[in-house]
Amino acid sequence: MSWINTYLIPLIALLVYMLINWLIAIRKRRVDSADVAWGLGFILIAWLAFFLNTFSWYGLLVNGLVTIWGARLSFHIYLRNQNREEDFRYKDQNPLKAFLVQGFFLYIIALPVLSIHANAPVQDWMWAPFACSLWLYGFLMETRADRELAAFTKNLDNKDRLLQAGTWKNSRHPNYFGEVTQWWGIFIMTLPIPLGFITIVGPMTITLLILFVSGVPMLEKKYEGRKDFEEYKKHTSIFIPLPVKD
Repeated sequence: MSWINTYLIPLIALLVYMLINWLIAIRKRRVDSADVAWGLGFILIAWLAFFLNTFSWYGLLVNGLVTIWGARLSFHIYLRNQNREEDFRYKDQNPLKAFLVQGFFLYIIALPVLSIHANAPVQDWMWAPFACSLWLYGFLMETRADRELAAFTKNLDNKDRLLQAGTWKNSRHPNYFGEVTQWWGIFIMTLPIPLGFITIVGPMTITLLILFVSGVPMLEKKYEGRKDFEEYKKHTSIFIPLPVKD
């Protein structure tokens, strides 16, 4: 029954959740609402797995991290999308396919969280301080980068300009770097459980998606050819924050 409570029921709930959000997107005629559903979907299956399994303080801590990340991200994207055209990455996409694909990757990325609940209660907290510190670093990086970009774009004087200050000075995609870092922190929390290292598929998936599929490549292509962006590329790391090159 443990695998049913931990993996199957959350999977079914996630499918229903994505289908409901698909219907809402059809009604609103905005497929990019999938980005709002993204963070909340993690919260849904994390808590479902938590309540369907043995109580664990370790699991409660992990769910706290997931909830803080997911709620902040979804709220940020919801506010960003107000009075704004649909995200260019979703234009001409099949709505149902977009939500189902999001749900599939969401489930894979969440495997470290689900595995922790499957093995509750966890007694070994040795990795927790380092994992939480890494998660916190990523969370602060993503939050700060999002706020800087939001403030920059709200200023009409910055129209057609490129943000190259703050966290964006040392990385062209600091918000994505922060998000990936958080999931590696959560993965490290699985190391005390049997075969926990197998769930590395979770952070590897979100890292590869952001670096090579839906994140970095699409934005890099959007700005490709702009003089200011080409100059920015010469001096600024594409992902990991590094000192500016001369």
